[in-house]
Amino acid sequence: MSVMTASPLLDLKGDFPGLAGDWAYLDTAATAQKPKGVIDAIARCYGPEYATVHRGVYERSATMTLRFEEARATVARFMGAGSPDEVVFVRGATEGINLVAQSWGQRLKAGDRILISALEHHSNIVPWQMLCERSGAMLDVAPLTPDGRIDEDALIAMLRPETRLVSIAHVSNVLGSIADVRRIADAAHAAGALVMVDGCQAAPRLALDMAALDCDFYVVSGHKLYGPTGIGVLWARADILASMPPWQGGGAMIETVTFEHTTYAPPPGRFEAGTPHIEGVIGLAAAIDYVEGVGLNRIHAHEAELVRQARAALAGLNSITLLGPQDSAGILSFTMQGVHPHDIGTILDEAGVAIRAGHHCAQPLMQRLGVPATARASFGLYSTARDVERLVEGLTRVSRIFGVAA
Repeated sequence: MSVMTASPLLDLKGDFPGLAGDWAYLDTAATAQKPKGVIDAIARCYGPEYATVHRGVYERSATMTLRFEEARATVARFMGAGSPDEVVFVRGATEGINLVAQSWGQRLKAGDRILISALEHHSNIVPWQMLCERSGAMLDVAPLTPDGRIDEDALIAMLRPETRLVSIAHVSNVLGSIADVRRIADAAHAAGALVMVDGCQAAPRLALDMAALDCDFYVVSGHKLYGPTGIGVLWARADILASMPPWQGGGAMIETVTFEHTTYAPPPGRFEAGTPHIEGVIGLAAAIDYVEGVGLNRIHAHEAELVRQARAALAGLNSITLLGPQDSAGILSFTMQGVHPHDIGTILDEAGVAIRAGHHCAQPLMQRLGVPATARASFGLYSTARDVERLVEGLTRVSRIFGVAA
């Protein structure tokens, strides 16, 4: 089959060593492939440039410290943060959310409430459940619209004087639906609540501006942003970070230590105990440089066009049910009548097409959708129209194998 292209697409697959050969990689929402520039930056960091950061008096350590803090400034600029001091490096978005739950969450008490939505990733559910168990707070869950968006009207109506925090995904990792963060933040702040945003799926494709979003916390995953694994970012307002106690002890998070008393460093160092993931930070900055070089508006337009092509082609297969909104951001989930998503994924893999099959760390959402799992194709800046063609060809083969009318 042939997929018609409505607008020019990016042609960047050659920048990604992991995509060499004839492989249709459609699992970018799980983890993005890495451009050569990121791999080279990490290799240099582990090789001729390697040294630890902070407090080293020799030249290479001082140079690496400068690069480390320059990377923090790069992240701050990318996110539209007010200052690099608002950027805390963590192992990933999951750790960033847990940091807030463990540190800021100490102020919650019985009777307080946390409000999330029905489409959240487990990492934006479980830490709040654990906090509620410790504090006696209650967890409220806002419903979805029929096309798989957060029902923002319902969420706003659920705000109560006892609501202390609203925590939502900017972009759903299952359905690709985009939340109006500013609208939710305005309503939450008017009710006296703070706002946490899971930006894992937004950061690789939407321009970020913390001031424009007006949230209070925002987390980003490095490996979904074409950077290394094991690195992520927690952004928070400076005044909120300054009010939060440390959640891990040792290393660079201290000012002075005696057996009688310890004083703590100001943020962000207060929340970066131990030796940092130096290579991860340098690699993340290289990934941001690459993404900014391409342009987030171009990336979003590219992925939106591929989603449009895929939805149009799959709509012609009667056995396929498409999930989520028409304008989903780079992500397309679907089911096939009578075929488990794991079987779909296995057969597609035989044809050189990689998708994700399962509950996508969103079991409560699967329950809302009335399915045990979905198949998910997720696109990146390196994805091509040929990848969409191969997906459709592979699904046609799946339907033949299982005797399902296409």
